[in-house]
Amino acid sequence: MSGSDKSMKALREVWRRAENSLCADCGKPDPDWASSTLGVFICLSCSGIHRNIPSISKVKSLKMDHWDDAQVQFLAKHGNAVTKAIYEAHIPIYYYQPTYNDCQVLREQWIRAKYERKEFTELGKQLPYTDGVKEGILWKRGRDSGQFQPRKFLLSEREGCLKYFTKQDAKEPKINVKIDVINATFQPEKIGNPNGLQITYLKDNKTRNIFVYHKSGKEVVDWFNAIRSVQFHYLKVAFPIASDNEIKSRLTRNFLKEGFMEKTGPKQREAFKKRWFTLDHRRLMYFKDPLDAFAKGEVFVGSRENGYSVQKGLPSGTQGNFSWPYGITIVTPDREYLFTCETEADQLDWITAFTSVINQDMTPQEYAIEAYFKFKS
Repeated sequence: MSGSDKSMKALREVWRRAENSLCADCGKPDPDWASSTLGVFICLSCSGIHRNIPSISKVKSLKMDHWDDAQVQFLAKHGNAVTKAIYEAHIPIYYYQPTYNDCQVLREQWIRAKYERKEFTELGKQLPYTDGVKEGILWKRGRDSGQFQPRKFLLSEREGCLKYFTKQDAKEPKINVKIDVINATFQPEKIGNPNGLQITYLKDNKTRNIFVYHKSGKEVVDWFNAIRSVQFHYLKVAFPIASDNEIKSRLTRNFLKEGFMEKTGPKQREAFKKRWFTLDHRRLMYFKDPLDAFAKGEVFVGSRENGYSVQKGLPSGTQGNFSWPYGITIVTPDREYLFTCETEADQLDWITAFTSVINQDMTPQEYAIEAYFKFKS
C-alpha cells in the first residue's frame, strides 16, 4: 500500500468516528469538509464561512483534496469532540446555537464567535450581550412610510424592558416593552436584508411587529443574544424553581410556519382574500402584507382535547369564491376557519404545522389567552 493510500485509509477512519458524523458548527449530517488548522469536520455551507477567515481556518474537501500525513494526524488528534471542548467550553445557556436550518448571519457569527473571537474559551468572559444593558442604533422600518431609519434602542435587564427612541436626544421612548412579551427572529428574506431581525411583542394582547437591521452582522446577532440574556435572567427571577433548560425553552423562538393563504370571513360566503399568515405557536396571525406592523386578525389554535382540529379540504357547499384549490379547515369550539393554499405542498406543510400545535397540551397561560380570544369575539 502506497503512502497516499495509507493516508486516505487513516483519513476515512477518523472521518467515520461517531463524533465526526455531524457538522461541528451546524449539526448537519455527513460533513464532507474539514479544517486542517482547527481539526473539525464541517459541511459545505459552513466550509464557505471558514474560507472567509483564512487566518484562522484552512478548509479542504475530504473527498476531492489531497491530505498529507501530518494533516491526517492533526485531524485524528483533534476531531469535533476535542475541538468543541476547547472552543465551546463556556457557552452561556441563553446563547443561540444555530443549526443548518438557520440563516447565514446567525451561522457566520456563531463560527466567528467560536474560532475568531474565542468568546467561549474562558469562564466569565465579558461579552457584548452579557452586561444586562445594551444601547445602540438599529435601522427600523417605519410603520407607515416603509422606509428604514436609524433609531436608538435601549435594552435593560434592571428595568426588564426594551425601548426605542425616534430621536437620539429624546428623553421619552416611543415604546417601552416588557421583556417577557418580546420575541425576536431573523427574517432576512422577508425584510430584504441579510441582517434583518423581526421583533414582535404583545400590546393589549395583540401582536405588534418591528422590523430592524444593522449593517454589521456581529452587532445584530449581539442584539439578538442580548435580548435572550435579559429574558433568561428575568425568567430566572420570575420562576425560581424552573431549571435552566426549562427557561431556555421559553426564550426567543422561530415561527412554526409563514406564507400566503387565502381566507374567507365568518359567514363563509365572502370571497376568499389573499393574506400573509404567521403561525407563532398557538397564535395564527394574518396580515395584508408580510411587513405590516399589526395583524388584521388572529386565530387561537388550541389543543385536540379542547375541541380543536385541522382537516384537509373545505366543507361541502362552501360558497365563497377562491382561486387556490387546496383547502384547509381549522375547527374550533366556536366556529370553523377556512383557508386555501396555492399548492398541495403548502397545504400539507400547513396541516403538519397545525397538527403539531393541536397535539400539544395547553398550559395554564394558554388557557388564559384562549379565554381572551373568546371574550373579544
